[in-house]
Amino acid sequence: MTMTSGTTHPSALMLGLHRGVVELKAFFREWDAVVFTFALPVVTLALLGSLISGVYDGSDVTSAQYLAPSMIAAGIAAVTFVNLGTGIASDREDGTLKRLRGAPMPPIAYFLGKTVQTMVVVTAEIVLLLAVGMILFDLRLPTDPARWLTFGWVLLLGVTACSLLGIAVSSLIRSARSAGAVTQLPYLVLAFVSGIFFTPVSALPQPLLVLGSVFPLKWMAQGFRSALLPDTILGAEVVRDWEHGRTALILAAWCIGGVLLCLTTFRWRGRRER
Repeated sequence: MTMTSGTTHPSALMLGLHRGVVELKAFFREWDAVVFTFALPVVTLALLGSLISGVYDGSDVTSAQYLAPSMIAAGIAAVTFVNLGTGIASDREDGTLKRLRGAPMPPIAYFLGKTVQTMVVVTAEIVLLLAVGMILFDLRLPTDPARWLTFGWVLLLGVTACSLLGIAVSSLIRSARSAGAVTQLPYLVLAFVSGIFFTPVSALPQPLLVLGSVFPLKWMAQGFRSALLPDTILGAEVVRDWEHGRTALILAAWCIGGVLLCLTTFRWRGRRER
């Protein structure tokens, strides 16, 4: 009687975690990209927060403190939509996606690896921006657990929606050289129409308010403001209500739409490859 020894293959989760470590090492080796990723929202917050001044009527929240949660949303969008879209396009162009597709590894492991990298960078970005807000502008963090719960679900839905859109937009990028233009332009436009750089957001012209309300960045920024700022600042919002239900609905809709876009547009090979 012959006996055969079974072979245990690593699970997709373990492969994804291993791939995440590889992605993080590759990211932190590119020091120019690391500095740009973390410095851009921090410098923007520090400069704009120093240039604007004033306290909103009926509240002790300053203009700089009002700006901080919005910049957190902008930083997250940069890490997910911009960096993720650019990174996947680069992997496609240099053949990384093609090699991984042919390897004995489930495709989900690649995306799990990207998820690990994204969440680590997003967490570091949030901590850094909160620290800048507290040190430079006396931003006071909430002590109510319910507010941190709100911060958590807005973060989860926002990161998911923006990451899926980043994956989808990567298929529109023809080369790594054009990646910056394809991702940065819509990102900057959405940041402006979403009221990221305006305090208060209600100061935006009505057409821009309507346009920004279609996209997830506006709702992510509003959700973070609802978690980190007191309700006395509601007079500075377009609607004097945090609209948590609408925020969750729109972000969830973008998550579903992002999944559909990824399923219909994602390519493992470049356009010039057969």
